[in-house]
Amino acid sequence: MRRDRLLLAVTLTALFTADLHFFLIPKLRALHQGPEGPCLCGPGNLTALAGPDAPVLPWPANETQAVPQDASAWEPAEGGSKLGRLFAHPLYNIRSPVTKGEERLLQREDLMGYYRRKLSRWERHMQFYSEVAAASNVTVPKQEVTFDPEASWLKFHLGISRFALYTRDDPAILRLLHDMKASTVINADYTQDERALKGACDCSPVVKPSGHHLKLALKLQDFGKAMFKPMRQHREQETPEDFFYFVDLQRHNAEIAAFHLDRILDFRRVPPVVGRRVNVATEVLQTTHNEDLRNVFFTSPANNTCFFAKCLYVCKTEYAVCGSPDLLEGSLSAYLPGLSIAPRVSIPNPWTRSYTFTGREEWEVNPFYCDNIKQLYPYNSGNRLLNIIDMAVFDFLIGNMDRHHYEIFTKFGDDGFLLHFDNARGFGRHSHDELSILAPLSQCCIIKRSTLLRLQLLTQSRYRLSDVMRESLEGDPLHPVLTEPHLLALDRRLHAVLRAVQRCVRRLGQEQVVARDFADSPASPGAGAHPPAPLPTPEQLLRPEVTGNAEDR
Repeated sequence: MRRDRLLLAVTLTALFTADLHFFLIPKLRALHQGPEGPCLCGPGNLTALAGPDAPVLPWPANETQAVPQDASAWEPAEGGSKLGRLFAHPLYNIRSPVTKGEERLLQREDLMGYYRRKLSRWERHMQFYSEVAAASNVTVPKQEVTFDPEASWLKFHLGISRFALYTRDDPAILRLLHDMKASTVINADYTQDERALKGACDCSPVVKPSGHHLKLALKLQDFGKAMFKPMRQHREQETPEDFFYFVDLQRHNAEIAAFHLDRILDFRRVPPVVGRRVNVATEVLQTTHNEDLRNVFFTSPANNTCFFAKCLYVCKTEYAVCGSPDLLEGSLSAYLPGLSIAPRVSIPNPWTRSYTFTGREEWEVNPFYCDNIKQLYPYNSGNRLLNIIDMAVFDFLIGNMDRHHYEIFTKFGDDGFLLHFDNARGFGRHSHDELSILAPLSQCCIIKRSTLLRLQLLTQSRYRLSDVMRESLEGDPLHPVLTEPHLLALDRRLHAVLRAVQRCVRRLGQEQVVARDFADSPASPGAGAHPPAPLPTPEQLLRPEVTGNAEDR
């Protein structure tokens, strides 16, 4: 009897403790903060989230150096360009550290020498190809190559630093977009992945998953290089709800829109992308030296020039893409520097999905999965986990469920930024928000303060995300890039992200959730670590000597 009483007492004590921890304390905290808890969407809370007591982390892969304590205190003039007002906001005009030496991916001398050697090999190849063609009585169109050390694509490569792919006001990016849409194509070939397949049906050794690869590498007259992804799906079409994410089509407009969104979020981790209408007869078929590529071209019954993928899985005419009759719109993505001069490593995403019809990954069934990840290298220190959450927010906004790997430049080590490329499976369903993409955020309950401040800013009417995206995309040659429902879905998903952060703050408190990622740079190049510094007021931030970018001085 006494043992039963003791067991009953222990059980009641455990139930009371659980009730106190999981119900009473959160309810008291919510009552203390107000009936709805702290509103993370409104401008009034920018001050609280930018407070100086937020946890300090090492220097981030986001190159920002200082942030206003109240981002909403700066009031731009009404009217005019919303995109211009956004980029004029103090959060987008914060001093950047001067990138020198090892903080830059490449040195000019090394890059020039590398590409001059590649140009010499190309010229020898073209000479040999012309001689063989002449011996076979085949006419080969002569393509002139101009190698300009000041070419925009070279400037882009030289501007890559350990903080981002490009600086906020880098003029080479706009020049590069223009050059990619206007330059003459001198050669077309399969991409490196496609060449590695060699026509095999199983594409998994090259990239996982496979099935719908159809992309080409185009070499431009200035010796720049861009990846062409042709239109596979009309903008008005949604991905059928019965489709698995790993058999979804790759959309060219998703690549274009992802670049613009990445720039608006100030991540700057997506290589520049622009839309272009390519003549597949004269700019692909007549310029390629690859017989395998020539052999997949055909003329459709409607007299349109078409081609299909090399992988046998989709080596059928029903999977082909066709010009109208020869013009085919698609996206052109700027190539990054070659792996031999700028090595990158591909790392499995801890929140990868199961690429099978029935399988599930651990994170899908274990709500405490992030606790295990936090114990593992490289997620147990530095910024890697925060960068994963940035990537999850980005993928959720575009609806991309296909982030099975991510890449970093090996030179920058564990704290290097994550590359956000290969976004063609985004913007498939505007009518559905896949909340599981936010699992890294909802399970880990931590987010960069810089990311959160900008997300909050984009909920305000004067900077509304759908409006600035619409305006940004108007400059692309394939405008309209996104349909209106996709633009409006961005606003809806943005609020869903902030609600996820709000739930974390209500459960754990702001100090544990909002990670301070702003710090001063050292006073001198040899000053060592970056010490934390008090945040400037909005008035201080607006002074010319503070708002200018360090790269300009």
